Amino acid sequence: MGLNCGIVGLPNVGKSTLFSALTSAPAEAANYPFCTIDPNVGVVNVPDDRLRKITELIPTKKVIPAIVEFVDIAGLVAGASKGEGLGNRFLSHIREVGVIVHIVRCFDDPDVVHVSGSIDPQRDIEIIHTELALADLETVQKRRDKNQKAIRTGKTEAAKLAAAQEPLLEQLYDTLQEGKPARSLDFSPEQQKTLRDLHLITMKPQLYVCNVDEEAILQDNIYMEQVRKIAAEEGSEVLSICGKLEAEISSLESEEERLEFLESAGLQESGMNRLIHTGYQMLGLRTFFTAGPDEDRAWTFNAGDTAPKTAGVIHTDFERGFIKAEVYHCDDLFELGSEQKVREAGRLRIEGKEYVVQDGDVMHFKFNV
Repeated sequence: MGLNCGIVGLPNVGKSTLFSALTSAPAEAANYPFCTIDPNVGVVNVPDDRLRKITELIPTKKVIPAIVEFVDIAGLVAGASKGEGLGNRFLSHIREVGVIVHIVRCFDDPDVVHVSGSIDPQRDIEIIHTELALADLETVQKRRDKNQKAIRTGKTEAAKLAAAQEPLLEQLYDTLQEGKPARSLDFSPEQQKTLRDLHLITMKPQLYVCNVDEEAILQDNIYMEQVRKIAAEEGSEVLSICGKLEAEISSLESEEERLEFLESAGLQESGMNRLIHTGYQMLGLRTFFTAGPDEDRAWTFNAGDTAPKTAGVIHTDFERGFIKAEVYHCDDLFELGSEQKVREAGRLRIEGKEYVVQDGDVMHFKFNV
């Protein structure tokens, strides 16, 4: 799975506005379809109050947060799977991401045209779902055709693999023909692994983001209720964000100004922060920390990784020559106030190659190369 989130939706739903607020780097935004043709890529710092607390207790010269990547993919339209609106180019970009962030317009504004002429989240979602399902349907059919040729060649390894894959492809084909996503099928992890090289778009986890007006920030409107119902039926997650408000927040220069703005709006956290955290978690990413006089840093690793694997995030030599790791959890540091007191309390542990790293661990690696 790609380690990034792809932002998709119909034209003029607010994708580029949200992307600009997310990355604080202006993406082209205009009141007409297809103003975004090539995907904008933004590397975004993951907001993490734990890193700030670590820095207060372990002063350092440099502080580096964890990051996650977002890709702003141009607006899809009905017929995208057949090339409408440069659709084939857009769909190829979506295949490369790990999580789909589906922006749905949930606000009325006569000054911002809608590609279909009216606001209807259910219709808009169905358009995107249909196009993604049709794109995957074509992929599955091509693989079935290829596998049939392999099966006819006889008892080769390729023929065996093709024969084993055929029942799964048949299930996929029938499901996609109904306009349902591939992720709705209850495939085992092993079966999913068999299908991984298809890079099916609808197999990816999806997060719905309702782009709302300022009145709907604190209370759902009828459009948001439609999206929440669809998300609940799919088992997908949903967030609501006011793109206009987030653009204003991102334009403020200091963190203090942003916090004051949020407080005046009755919010504890920006929508962008919630989006970043949710995308990070959905990608299966977690954070460990290293801390010292030269650098306090948050590092990204995959949930379930062992200590040598996470050591390799810092440098491949660390993984290759891994001996052990000194580990404690950041909560222990916050409770006791210093690394020395963590040691004295016996909460610093020595872990070996089998240790599965936990989100929030503070680690010091010992290695030899």
